[in-house]
Amino acid sequence: MFKNILIPTDGSEQSQRAVRTGVELAKLHQARITGIHVIPDYHLLIAYEGAFDPVTEERIEEEAKARAESYLAFIKKAANEAGIPCDTVCETSDHPYDAILKTAEAKGCDLILMTSHGRKGLAAVLLGSETRKVLTHAKVPVLVVR
Repeated sequence: MFKNILIPTDGSEQSQRAVRTGVELAKLHQARITGIHVIPDYHLLIAYEGAFDPVTEERIEEEAKARAESYLAFIKKAANEAGIPCDTVCETSDHPYDAILKTAEAKGCDLILMTSHGRKGLAAVLLGSETRKVLTHAKVPVLVVR
């Protein structure tokens, strides 16, 4: 049924559970996995804060890329252990949901499997929900793992 499952990760324990669920589903459907991590666009954040320091910006970007590699390595390892074909993508965007949707389209993914952190009330309003945004705008099915 599914051929290519996109699994966004933020490195959290919830995301790791979603990865394991995605691997099981991919194995069941003999599908492949595409993992994605979206790094926030720190240029905008640093410019907004008013203190542009190229050295600080470079350090922040290097740390973010190292974290991304670690998160995506978890997906690759889980897929390899299950014998599932896997590729990964690291994007930089101020709108993670948009990068997730564009990657799903570009890679021909027919399912997006992601987690929800389950924030409620004011926290949900202030922090937003990338999962909700993906659900709202996706053209392919979205499976949310709690």
